[in-house]
Amino acid sequence: MSQVSSGFTKQMARNMFYGGSVFFALLFAALVFHTERRIPERSNAQAITPAVVAGKKIWETRNCIGCHTLLGEGAYFAPELGNVYPRRGGDFIKAWMKAQPTHSPGRRQMPQFNLNDQELDDLVEFLKWTSQINTEKWPPNIEG
Repeated sequence: MSQVSSGFTKQMARNMFYGGSVFFALLFAALVFHTERRIPERSNAQAITPAVVAGKKIWETRNCIGCHTLLGEGAYFAPELGNVYPRRGGDFIKAWMKAQPTHSPGRRQMPQFNLNDQELDDLVEFLKWTSQINTEKWPPNIEG
């Protein structure tokens, strides 16, 4: 006579572990594949110009991400800039950069980077390009 065990056996646990591991590994691979296929249509890579590349270099060398966020990445000390171009426009961004620091009481001060007109144009092009990336409505509100 064979006894039927009503409990949870080691073999059952092992089978669930291996089956679950295989399932979630396949699920992970499918999600990676799906994401990799969608990146080209969402990244706006076709719009990268030499001015965008130069603007990104300014963004990096001036450590803008040390205070600002860009598409949710970076510090939360200063406003999100992923959508600053549609919010304010290029002329405003350049004027704002030139006017720093504002010495407004009660406000944190942005440093003066002394960017020339070409550098300002390049930075604006980078922020314009960033605003055209399909982020699926990130940031969630217009003010970042």
